[in-house]
Amino acid sequence: MVSRLPHSAELTRFCQKLNRVKTLEDDMMETAFNRCLTTFDLTLLGIGGMVGSGLYVLTGTVAKETAGPAIVISFIIAAFASLLAALCYAEFGAHVPKTGSAYMFTYISVGEIWAFLIGWNVILEYMIGGAAVARAWSGYLDSIFDHKIKNFTETHVGTWSIPFLAHYPDFLASGILLIATAFISFGARVSSWLNHVFSAISMGVILFILVMGFILAKPQNWGADEGGFAPFGISGIMAGTATCFYAFVGFDVIAASSEEARNPQKAVPRAIAISLGLATGAYILVSMVLTLMVPWHSLDPDSALADAFYQRGYAWAGFIVAAGSICAMNTVLLSNLFSLPRIVYAMAEDGLFFQVFSRVHPQTQVPVVAIVVFGTLMSVLALIFDLEALVQFLSIGTLLAYTFVAASVIVLRFQRTKSQASNPPSESETAPPASAETIGASEPKEYESFSDKLNLVGKEKAKSQREPGQLKAIFDPYLDFLSDFYPGEVVTVAVIILMVSALCLSSILVFGKNQLHLPTWSYSLLIVLFSLAFVFSLLLIGVHEQQKKSQTFQLPLVPLTPALSILLNIYLMLKLNYMTWLRFSVWLIAGLLVYFGYGIRHSKENLRESQGQVISARYVVFPSSSLEETVQTVQPSMQPSQGLDETAAAEEEEAKR
Repeated sequence: MVSRLPHSAELTRFCQKLNRVKTLEDDMMETAFNRCLTTFDLTLLGIGGMVGSGLYVLTGTVAKETAGPAIVISFIIAAFASLLAALCYAEFGAHVPKTGSAYMFTYISVGEIWAFLIGWNVILEYMIGGAAVARAWSGYLDSIFDHKIKNFTETHVGTWSIPFLAHYPDFLASGILLIATAFISFGARVSSWLNHVFSAISMGVILFILVMGFILAKPQNWGADEGGFAPFGISGIMAGTATCFYAFVGFDVIAASSEEARNPQKAVPRAIAISLGLATGAYILVSMVLTLMVPWHSLDPDSALADAFYQRGYAWAGFIVAAGSICAMNTVLLSNLFSLPRIVYAMAEDGLFFQVFSRVHPQTQVPVVAIVVFGTLMSVLALIFDLEALVQFLSIGTLLAYTFVAASVIVLRFQRTKSQASNPPSESETAPPASAETIGASEPKEYESFSDKLNLVGKEKAKSQREPGQLKAIFDPYLDFLSDFYPGEVVTVAVIILMVSALCLSSILVFGKNQLHLPTWSYSLLIVLFSLAFVFSLLLIGVHEQQKKSQTFQLPLVPLTPALSILLNIYLMLKLNYMTWLRFSVWLIAGLLVYFGYGIRHSKENLRESQGQVISARYVVFPSSSLEETVQTVQPSMQPSQGLDETAAAEEEEAKR
């Protein structure tokens, strides 16, 4: 029984497999896709992904059931947290112009299994997002025709009374997803053109809502007679913030489309900043107008904006809003169906998901198999599942992706670039400093010539120019023991400490008073301790060298900005209810089965490692100072000493030649 237990070496190799990172190509602009999208195209894609069902559905749902008129504050906090995450996406999208978004960013910096789980959750995020938007689209269209579609379906098809399933099958929502899937399969230019048309109509309707809404606004709807501005208190505001994150998930479609951008280094950061700014303004102003037009407790969660105009006696305005909302939701559907197949393609291209999804159509230059399969699955979800059961489940995957992308920014910023890795420092630079005894014993050297002095200055300058991940020279006298570690090793450990301390601190803030019933002194003590651990990890990261300024966009104030994003994302995740976490755990388990059953064996990095184990290179320097490379196949031997003797004999024979 003992002999069946894995050895420590086998466990080490297994852990290394799980945490291996992706090797990037030298030319990252080379792609099988069509690089045809401009900054304007990417900006409208981002706006289309964010301003849709969140504006027309979530505003009513959160205002009535979670936050009241304080939904305005919820959107401001959610926008701030999204801005921190968006800046992280902007740096990665410009630095690594490849499709895959959060999955790709995690794979090149953190490790394979974490990247797979992020990609697996992003797939679910887009599927649920598309299904939820399709059902909201169907509900708005049904409201225009006085719910005749719903009544017809219930009468002639029937109803269900099963938890998490819709009250009736929504054939309209399923059908619109299949039509959108067909359009997406025609290529990026067709998708972009459709998005332009629907986005223009949507922005016109939003301007109409704001003008009419402020004309019809009643300040007393925020008064004490209607429950006040924040009837659910701070807890309601923060719970609303966690749900409002769904409104801003669309900006990552820009990062997912970076492989189809003409100039991703400039277009991706600009498009993310512009689209997020416009979407934030729209959400704050529309939620303000909505709760000022009618009392928050009288809102209809399914079609809040249109119903608010109906309540005020402007039926014609409600009809315009309903029609505009359908156009806005079309842009979100296109955004989800545009991004989802590209995430699946990136995972399949790396060997972590089924290879059939990596096929790109030679004419349209899109992953047509992934588009058709996952568009069909999305339509099935929209057909049978309930909208309310899906929305909160969406937030947790988004927040987790944001967290890992922020951590990836820190890890990657303190790693050596490919050029630095291919040009390791010379032996004289990496040699340990001489001891005091050695220095004292040696004779002082006189520099007779000016060239000797220049050489001395050059060596001193080389010492001061340290690689990313190494301890800064100014901290050598105080933290010399940190110099013994490999570049970036201490930073990686510090990032783990940062994430653990953020998790513990957020847990105390969320559960300390109500669920854990901690006394005040212990509650305060734990907050101070975990806050100190969080700050300590930041300081530990900050004493190391970062990568030099590059021509692409870089996130400011690293590691502070991504650390705040991590803390806020984890806090908002813990505000979600336990059923969301339970469903999320089930999905994670399913993902792990796929990874260990297929991905870990078919990974391209695994195949690259296997080839590296079979082939070894030996270099022999001849008296003429030439360098000759010989490559030979190495077979594993059961007798290590015999293998070493044979290798030594072969080297002697080669040297004689």
